[in-house]
Amino acid sequence: MSSDEGHDIAQSAVGVNRQSFRTLRRWNLGLAVLHAAQAVVVVVLATDFAIAVTRTLPAGPPGTPLPAPEELFDVRIGWAIAAFLGLAALDHLVTATVARVTYERDLRQGINRFRWVEYSVSATIMLLLIAFYNGITGISAILAIIGANAAMIWFGWLQESMNPPGRRTVTMLPFWFGTAAGLFPWLAIAYNLVAADSVPGFVYGIFISLFVFFSSFGLNQWLQYKGVGPWASYAFGEKAYLVLSLVAKSALAWQIFAGSLAG
Repeated sequence: MSSDEGHDIAQSAVGVNRQSFRTLRRWNLGLAVLHAAQAVVVVVLATDFAIAVTRTLPAGPPGTPLPAPEELFDVRIGWAIAAFLGLAALDHLVTATVARVTYERDLRQGINRFRWVEYSVSATIMLLLIAFYNGITGISAILAIIGANAAMIWFGWLQESMNPPGRRTVTMLPFWFGTAAGLFPWLAIAYNLVAADSVPGFVYGIFISLFVFFSSFGLNQWLQYKGVGPWASYAFGEKAYLVLSLVAKSALAWQIFAGSLAG
């Protein structure tokens, strides 16, 4: 072992070194291509299917019956899914190329800011599409969902910031605060799903599978900070995020897209 390598290991998060950087760069480049290719396919196959975002404004003193919802604008589902995949592709491309030095420096410090920025936007897009499929289209509810989901992602960022390499103790407070914030949009969606008189069977399947996929990212972070098996290595946890980025995001995108074709 060279003195430089020994210095890298001593100052870096567990498992983060030159070899892991080379592996992660190949993965990021590969995922950039795969996500971008899927985005292109979605655009080519997309129909005109859209869901209207609405608003319902008060029309008198408190307690006055609300008027019928007013349509504000339409969201083309195919294009929204393509944006979701495109953001993932951009994140992986940037971290493997122009921002590689910053990305690798952050990994040494046990954090990936690029991940949290991208997730806060892309994951929120996908969650909104799930909400649309379950009848949550009011602009007020949409803004609340955006805030709650973004807060969940930012708590994940805070979890990494508060637990740098070399720490003597681990705090999981940001993780649990983020989990709590992130559950409320799902509770709202679940309420609409259960309370509705009639919901297509595929919507139930989408809800269950997407909740599992969404939760897998949180589980990966929990395993990292509990140091379970190979997750004791930060580099392994980062690679697991990349695997989830491909598998979970692809599954999320194509299930929602298939629902748009059914719609």
